[in-house]
Amino acid sequence: MAEIIRLENIVKRFYIGQPNELEILHGISLSVEDGEFVSIVGPSGSGKSTLMNLIGALDRPTSGSYYLDGIDVEKAAENDLSEIRNRKIGFVFQTYNLIAKTNAIKNVELPMLYAGYSASARRKRAMELLDLVEMTDRAKHLPEELSGGQKQRVAIARAMANDPAIILADEPTGALDTKTGRLVMDLFHKLNKENKKTIVLITHSPELASETDRIINIRDGRITEEGGAI
Repeated sequence: MAEIIRLENIVKRFYIGQPNELEILHGISLSVEDGEFVSIVGPSGSGKSTLMNLIGALDRPTSGSYYLDGIDVEKAAENDLSEIRNRKIGFVFQTYNLIAKTNAIKNVELPMLYAGYSASARRKRAMELLDLVEMTDRAKHLPEELSGGQKQRVAIARAMANDPAIILADEPTGALDTKTGRLVMDLFHKLNKENKKTIVLITHSPELASETDRIINIRDGRITEEGGAI
């Protein structure tokens, strides 16, 4: 398999040059193969979210190199970085991040709007994706009319809108009950196996991590161990 994510000696600092300068990541190196389902596990304050922001090209490292599907992120212009994010990465967050006064199908269409799809193409693909996550009967519902699990399924459909190579999921079951969380994890397994998506799951849960191909443990801004699922 080809490598799709490669981080080399990534350091991330905040408040650079100030007396309260803070180094969060201390030389992180890792790689993810195309089609892998990987979990990054660690307690609160371990640097997981900072690492996710870097992998998702939402932020840049202070030093080190990051290659996303062969692209040197550090050398990419801001406009190019925005396009890389929109085309190559789908984000799923614990808080869903749906637009409140916009129904499910329009939430799913939004990334395609930025990518320049026609209105008819957006609508057709959005309905296909809502069908994939079994939410076609809720297509016209607003987020406030959906349960937590339904919102997360819409969020996953939206993450798939531009057929990204990678799905980054940050604590995607954190706000859900056990049964609903199970449905969401089953959906990620389906996307990984049937749709061949590379999935990076950020979690504090060893139970969820044990379902993935490989576990990367992070503590105090350093990778402490790496291995196959339990």
